[in-house]
Amino acid sequence: MTHLRSLLLAMAATATLAVQPALAQTKWNLPAAYAASNPHTENLTLFAKDVAAATGDKLQITVHPAASLFKAPEIKRAVQTGQAQIGEVLISLHENEDPMFGLDVVPFVATSYPEALNLWKASKPAIEKKLDAQGLKLLFGVPWGPQGIYAKKDINTLEDMKGLKWRAYNVGTARIADIVGAQPVTIQAAELAQALATGVVNAFMTSGSTGYDSKAWETMTHFYDTQAWIPKNLTFVNKAAFAALDKPTQDAIMKAAATAETRGWKMAEEKAGWYLEQLKANKMKVLPPSAELKAGLLKVGDQLTADWIKKAGPDGEAVIAAYKKM
Repeated sequence: MTHLRSLLLAMAATATLAVQPALAQTKWNLPAAYAASNPHTENLTLFAKDVAAATGDKLQITVHPAASLFKAPEIKRAVQTGQAQIGEVLISLHENEDPMFGLDVVPFVATSYPEALNLWKASKPAIEKKLDAQGLKLLFGVPWGPQGIYAKKDINTLEDMKGLKWRAYNVGTARIADIVGAQPVTIQAAELAQALATGVVNAFMTSGSTGYDSKAWETMTHFYDTQAWIPKNLTFVNKAAFAALDKPTQDAIMKAAATAETRGWKMAEEKAGWYLEQLKANKMKVLPPSAELKAGLLKVGDQLTADWIKKAGPDGEAVIAAYKKM
């Protein structure tokens, strides 16, 4: 009887040890707005794998691509309210909340990756502070490719943009439409292919990667490589969800985040040229802007920069000043 009791106790202890990892395991959902094959989503998937490996699967993050869990404009709010623990957004989508979120889409402020990285370093503390006040902890920021104009016709001057059905996805792109006399139509990346196919829009400004993801060549004929700005996606976590983790897990997340940021910048720069080659391979005309178009866009950029500084106030002036010193 004593032997049987000892055996049962040993079996119970073994069973308890077996379920302990499962009980200790934490699962997070990470909504993302872009296709699984997009470099941003690929980077998020690698980030999730790094976190799982560093924590021994104690924290598992599931990436939900292509706006399958929440639409792009909904992701930030979902993380703030705890509907998702972690998320990634194109931060300029939220410029209406705070001008600082739209700095990286002000045309011609930063037009190369080194400039964009300096702008990120200059603006990161202010953005981090604003997200913190909203219950979010910033993890990392990763850029897109330089932005150019997709169209179905020659665009040699700003006048040629008048009347176009122009895809707008944030404050900046909507303002460009207003200034040049185009018709802004709000379309997020996940709906772009359908909008192009149905003629809802016939011109837009975005990166080579979004053009590739949406198969822009099926409806567009021209891509003007204006390199107007280099926007960023930010990944952040709900502060309460992060605080609920033990210190080793928190440290693992931050280490994986730093790795993801470095990797993401490298991936973006490496693939920017590749995407333009894919547009060419699919019979699109990939062209530099004419001198007249570039001059016109620079004037638009000056106007939007002045508008942005006026909205952002002293915080904005301080960031721009810090950026110009780099």
